Amino acid sequence: MDSRDARQILARYLRLLREERWPNMKITQPQLAKALGGDKPLSVPLISSWESASNPKIPPIPRLEAYATFFASERSVAEDPPRMLSSAEMTEPEQRARDEILRDLMSLRKDALRATGTPTPSDDFEALSIGPWRFDDGKPITIVCAQLPEELRATMPYADPADPNYVRLYNYSDLDSLVELHGHLRAANPRSQVNFQAAQRLVEDDYTTHLVSLGGVDWNSATSSLLDELRLPVRQVSADSPEDAYFEVEENGHTIQRRPRLELFGERQILREDVALFARSTNPYNRVRTVTICNGMYSSGSYGAVRALTDTRFRDRNASYLQDRFGDNESFCILFRVRVERGAAVTPDWSLPETLLFEWSR
Repeated sequence: MDSRDARQILARYLRLLREERWPNMKITQPQLAKALGGDKPLSVPLISSWESASNPKIPPIPRLEAYATFFASERSVAEDPPRMLSSAEMTEPEQRARDEILRDLMSLRKDALRATGTPTPSDDFEALSIGPWRFDDGKPITIVCAQLPEELRATMPYADPADPNYVRLYNYSDLDSLVELHGHLRAANPRSQVNFQAAQRLVEDDYTTHLVSLGGVDWNSATSSLLDELRLPVRQVSADSPEDAYFEVEENGHTIQRRPRLELFGERQILREDVALFARSTNPYNRVRTVTICNGMYSSGSYGAVRALTDTRFRDRNASYLQDRFGDNESFCILFRVRVERGAAVTPDWSLPETLLFEWSR
């Protein structure tokens, strides 16, 4: 393929959006430049360079996101001058239309970059910009972990604030999950402030952000409260002994227990397979934000729930599964297996039926 062909396909797509997206309505380049730029209108020559038939330039990802948002709804041109709707203003059909346009544009952009021989570590960046951990509104995100019990912290080095080598992170449980997810959220949401906090130290403003709760109900009181608030058909049952802890689900009028698998190795119990929950819903404390729960019976399960959508080898596949299975449903959950090999949680593949234990959407 000639190196220009893929670029020209993208350019034609952009031009068709502007000229033929809506019957009997053709958007001019100056109108589009104003709408995409807002208070700082883009230049008309810039729009023209993206649509050029002979030597088109490849737009950056934020501009393609703006195209998708603008052309997702005729309400964008209901006023003069045209404008982009905010995410909060968009209806569910409009959000679906935006996602479809953006997927097309991102695919065409990737082809155009590859055809020109441009190195594309950007492929990773593009995947981040449309995955389940991407929040388009640019609003703050708060990751919530449990604080380790005081009796455990007392046995750890550097966990005492009076120690000159005090490490604040040693107060948190599920550190593997926290570190993995914090970096991913920062990369996927460069306009958002990403914070983390212990459940016991949440303040009122934390609850109304995009809220992500890591870890189970034994230590993380936020997970326990959110499961109650969301009224999911899944309940985590804790117990004094590990063998007696399980997830409980309501399915077809029956209550079913889903337990992790432990094996006796010498005198020790070894975890071979955990059970984990991934749940997403509208934030009960702020309906224009989301809440997400990544929770296992053990830390391995919580880590597997996080890695399902951050691991570069599985995240696109698992994200596609969520999209195909739940679409734009605002409230859903899946319960699944996480294999553990020599202490390492293996990233689950949600596209495999044997991985999944339970699914639900409102």
